[in-house]
Amino acid sequence: MAFREWSLEGEYIEFCSCDFGCPCESMAPPTQGECNGAVGFKITKGECDGVKLDGLVVVATFYFPRAIHHGDGHMQPILESRATDEQRDAFFYILTGEDQPVGTMFQIFSVIIEHHHEPIFTEIGWDWDIKARRARIDVPGVLRTEAQPILNPVTDTEQRIITTLPDGWVFHEAEGADGAAKGIGDIKFDFTSRHSSLSYVAWDRNGLSLDLDEARRRFPLAS
Repeated sequence: MAFREWSLEGEYIEFCSCDFGCPCESMAPPTQGECNGAVGFKITKGECDGVKLDGLVVVATFYFPRAIHHGDGHMQPILESRATDEQRDAFFYILTGEDQPVGTMFQIFSVIIEHHHEPIFTEIGWDWDIKARRARIDVPGVLRTEAQPILNPVTDTEQRIITTLPDGWVFHEAEGADGAAKGIGDIKFDFTSRHSSLSYVAWDRNGLSLDLDEARRRFPLAS
């Protein structure tokens, strides 16, 4: 079967058990030795071989016993129950990394995630405001997360931190936040004041579809 053309744009957020900044972004070991948490994505514009994906929210919980590049990861995908059969098929085609070049995001995930938990189809609560550095994901009975601005420990004022990755494979630029997350589904975790990042992203089967300069023009962060 020929590969399918697809593209996704939208709001991205991640929560993990590492300290602010996430050592994985610098190829360092996880703060706690292991890494767990959740990622979420609201598709503002997307399609896969003619199947529209606009407006869908996709979330996944994860666990890695060591740095993520060592593999042996666990993941449980969560998709809104309102997704049609065609949309579900398109989403899982993308998620598997099938027909995608080596080194692109979903292809990497297909290698490092070796334990796949049953997908969940349910309602997903989603709030996301990159300018305020605030976000929330609520999946009843499975996951609760919240992001808020990082505060300076001396002045108690909001501290802005931007991660820039010109050669990134998930995002090029992201706003750092203070994250809290509790996983109560198959993958369990519970942490506060840990790493979170919010970013606008654009992906296709060849990875990030915009370079850093293009991404900055299309999706400028709050000034």
